[in-house]
Amino acid sequence: MTISNLLKERVRYLPYLKKVKQPHELIPLFKNGQYLGWSGFTGVGTPKAVPDALIEHVEKNNLQGKLKFNLFVGASAGPEENKWAEHDMIIKRAPHQVGKPIAKAINSGQIKFFDKHLSMFPQDLMYGFYTRERTDNKILDYMIIEATAIKEDGSIVPGPSVGGSPEFMAVADKIIVEVNTATPSFEGIHDIDMPVNPPYRQPYPYVKVDDRCGVDSIPLDPEKVIAIVESTTRDKVPPNTPSDEMSKGIANNLVEFFRNEVKHGRLPENLLPLQSGIGNIANAVIEGLTDANFKHLNVWTEVLQDSFLDLFENGSLDFATATSIRLTENGFERAFANWDSFKNKICLRSQVVSNNPEMIRRLGVIAMNTPVEVDIYAHANSTNVNGSRMLNGLGGSADFLRNAKLSIMHAPSARPTKVDPTGISSIVPMASHVDQTEHDLDILVTEQGLADLRGLCPRDRAREIIKQCAHPDYKSLLTDYLERSEHYAAKHGCLHEPHMLKNAFKFHTNLAERGTMKVDKWDEVD
Repeated sequence: MTISNLLKERVRYLPYLKKVKQPHELIPLFKNGQYLGWSGFTGVGTPKAVPDALIEHVEKNNLQGKLKFNLFVGASAGPEENKWAEHDMIIKRAPHQVGKPIAKAINSGQIKFFDKHLSMFPQDLMYGFYTRERTDNKILDYMIIEATAIKEDGSIVPGPSVGGSPEFMAVADKIIVEVNTATPSFEGIHDIDMPVNPPYRQPYPYVKVDDRCGVDSIPLDPEKVIAIVESTTRDKVPPNTPSDEMSKGIANNLVEFFRNEVKHGRLPENLLPLQSGIGNIANAVIEGLTDANFKHLNVWTEVLQDSFLDLFENGSLDFATATSIRLTENGFERAFANWDSFKNKICLRSQVVSNNPEMIRRLGVIAMNTPVEVDIYAHANSTNVNGSRMLNGLGGSADFLRNAKLSIMHAPSARPTKVDPTGISSIVPMASHVDQTEHDLDILVTEQGLADLRGLCPRDRAREIIKQCAHPDYKSLLTDYLERSEHYAAKHGCLHEPHMLKNAFKFHTNLAERGTMKVDKWDEVD
């Protein structure tokens, strides 16, 4: 077959050029029930050509529900995995996903989904935790990894994400490499710590965000590579939601808090390494920092979004490390236009390092993430709406929040619905599902205000959260619940963290039955 000149330029290990294939030539390799690993993290750096070829094969041969795979990705993949879900091609999925089709299939029971901390998932896969039912001693049948170049020694230069690729490649029986020639080479931007299992694992030697081990590609046994495929499709990241008054209010409250911490000597003038989740609120917070006159900032996070480019361009941000650069089309164009400048200020690591609890604690990271809901005692739900309906998964939020110097959660005080203009309260009496416990969170912030929970007992925390963070339409209801719970708990000798179990989920049951969390009447409790 004809090999493009651009592919020849990117593949510098010449023996691989003998393994170049068209995606459709690989279809016979894939059998129902196999275990597959994909590269990618938060929708970028994922394989595209081979997954799309498999979709086409399923459509042409009416194999929906008949050709299914156990699929593992470092975090969410791109639109391909949603198409796989629509074609009933996924048996089991872990550890994080994004998209309505795959979430719908998980919540219908069609896909078995396993949620896990992102710092732990790749190593647990290597331990064989998720493939115990296999009888052939294999973990992954195939790993499909997107590369932007292949070095002279056959090692892989990933694209805009690393994720769990080093671990997946280590345990894959065979490897398929998609070389993406539609995007520039990312060579030199990565720093790869190869996986080592206990008892031989050494500490990561990083004491600053820009420290590196010096390995900038993923080494592998070239004999495991069975095919090279050229990919010509760029990552597709949807546009960010513009900041609104609510998200700007949250950002302003956080900026003022940081200034006060600097004033009282609890933070240095350039703060500490920042971690920020994804979404419009996270983007707004970073945008708020852009105009806040903090200088020489550093970032140790999972995902870099478009708003970080503004911090680089105005000189506020010195260096950022992550496992993924999740930029929109416009964001990538901005980055590539100044690539020589940006690439020296960014490092992409594997997710077991970017999300490593010991590193987060060592560096004193300031962690900021968005929950579904938080209760009055600061237990947070990041994953399951009304306790049962899976959104995307835990991701790395708990990796950061449990180990950060400052653990911050930000959310709107309420989310409007069609029935109730005020909407669903983000502050509830009891969280319907708990991902981050009260012991993990220091700061809660909404557009209404900021609650500093450090050193407060549960009952004081509850009053501070209600006072500072709850929507005005819900303040009296939450206060009433707290006071009733205290009255009940005082009688029964359980006043430390008082609840009325009959009423603890009344916000949620009222929402399900009446379309609003505005409770008319509490159940009587002796």
